[in-house]
Formats: sequence, structure tokens, C-alpha cells
Amino acid sequence: MATKKIGIIFGMENTFPGAFVEKVNSMGNPDIQAEFVKIGGIRMAEPSGYRVIVDRISHDIPFYRAYLKNAALNGTIVINNSFWWSADDKFFNYALAEKLGVAVPATVILPHKEHPPGTTDQSMRNLIYPMNWDEVFQYVQFPAFLKPFDGGGWRDVYHVHTPEDFFRAYDQTRDLCMTLQRAVKFEEYFRCYVVGQEKVHIMQYDPRRPQHERYVKDGPKIDPKLLERVEQDALTLCRALGYDLNTVEFACEDGIPYAIDFMNPAPDADVNSVGQQNFDWIVNSVAELAVKKALSDENPARDLRWSAFLTGRAEAEALRKAPLKTASRTKAKSEASAAI
Repeated sequence: MATKKIGIIFGMENTFPGAFVEKVNSMGNPDIQAEFVKIGGIRMAEPSGYRVIVDRISHDIPFYRAYLKNAALNGTIVINNSFWWSADDKFFNYALAEKLGVAVPATVILPHKEHPPGTTDQSMRNLIYPMNWDEVFQYVQFPAFLKPFDGGGWRDVYHVHTPEDFFRAYDQTRDLCMTLQRAVKFEEYFRCYVVGQEKVHIMQYDPRRPQHERYVKDGPKIDPKLLERVEQDALTLCRALGYDLNTVEFACEDGIPYAIDFMNPAPDADVNSVGQQNFDWIVNSVAELAVKKALSDENPARDLRWSAFLTGRAEAEALRKAPLKTASRTKAKSEASAAI
């Protein structure tokens, strides 16, 4: 059997890529080899030579995104699907969650404060003007978060408490497309790694703390029923969206886990921020997933139609209604509970 290559493409992160390659190569399968991807000028329709590529950076580098789409066209399995990732946005995710019965705070999408490049007021003739801001505020309510509809890393996020706060923040958003979302007065907050749409690792998290202290160690004991719902909702969302690697964040108010952020297809996996235990879990889980996919007969070229990207929705809806019973989910839940 010819060696099946697994590659990883990444940016400034230093700990996860090397640990991932080392883990895959230490698993003892002579037919599998992992390495860092090296890319030059790419010929159209030319195979990449990789059976699987783990993508950690193409959301920031259009050249890499184009390379990965070409690779998928020629049989490479990309984690995560570059086509769906290119089209996805957080506002759509919130709407999908609402359809699936996952709790989401009231959210609206807002027009750009400034005209996007190359447009004028004539480009906005379908836009109601002036906006009925009172209607928006009555629906969302304060306090709220003003944040980009496809952003990440807490960039350009504003916590607003009054209409005056909102307008001061909105005036700073340039030509970004923003959402306004009701703030959850949370008692518990979780960040969940979800891998392969099967494994869930629940981590206590506090977004109010400095970046290096947000993953909570030795936090308070959590109600197992709340953990079960968090796990189930995380699986529901990732299966509906088709992401094989993601983090899902929940802010819990009055016992209800509200899905706050679940478009993180290249989630933080740096040992210095997530901690050694969480780091080991994500390295091992992604390595096992990559090897499983490398040895599978999966054909990514079958799923290049837009309609195929939401085929997981029916399964996600069924999962939402059913209790967690499978061995893989039970194991995931026990691992999550042990982490907390």
C-alpha cells in the first residue's frame, strides 16, 4: 500500500502543529506519514499529494484557501471543509441554531456603519433609512454585545449597556458588518472542543479574565444534566454545520446553555493558553481523526455542491431530540466531566 500523507498548514502558532505531526507519526501505522505542508506555485487541477490536510490558517490567507479548494477537488480531505468555511458566517449559525432548537440570545444583523469599498449611498437604495433603532433595541435588549458577523479572537467586540454606548461603539466599526446580541448574565461558561462530530471535551472558561487565565482550573462542580445538554447541543451544531474540528462556547443563565460562538474551525490549541491537559486531548483527538480519514474511502469531491454542506442537519435534528446513548458519546461525556 502506498504511503498516505497527512499534512498540516498553519501560521504563527508554535505548539500544536509539531505535536500533531509527532503524534500521528508515533501511532505506529507504516502506511501513514504526517508532515508540514510546503506550497509553491499551484497548477490548476493538480493533486496535492496529501490524503488529509489539517487547515489552521487559510481563513487569513486567501492563497492557502485557494490551494485547499484545489486539493479537495482532487481528492484531499481537508479539515475543515474549505468550501463551507468560506461561505459560513456567525449570523447564519445563530439562525440555524434557532431552527435546531439550540438556545441562542436574541440577535440582529446590522448595516455597515461606513460604505464598503467601491460602494456609495446609491448602492444602499434597498436599505431602510433612517433605521428604526428603537425596534432593534426592544428586541435585543441591553446589555448587549456588538460584534462582527464573521470575526474572531474578540476583535472589534463591544459590550454596550445603553443606546448611547451602542452608538459610540457602532461609530467605530468602520465598514465591518456587525451583529448585536443580548448579553447573557452567565453563572457558568463553557468552551467545548468538538472533533469528528463525535468527541466533545468540555472546558470551564471565563471570557472576563485575561487571555492566559480564561481556561479555568479547579472550577466549581457542575450539574451533570447541564453538562449533558452542553455536549448534546455542541454535537447538534457541529453535525448540522459539518465541521470536524470546532469549538462551541456556551454562556449559561438560569440553567440554560446559550450558544454564543460556534464558528471556530481553527480553534485555539496552544498549550500556553489552553493548558497541558486540554492540549493533550486536542492533539490526540485530531491526530486520531486525521488517521481515520486518511484510511477511509471518503471522497471530498462528492460534496462540492452547496446543498451538500447542510446534509448533516437532519441527523443533527434527530440528535437534538434523542438522549445520548452511544458509547462514543458516553466516553466523551466522562472525559469532559473528568476535565471539570
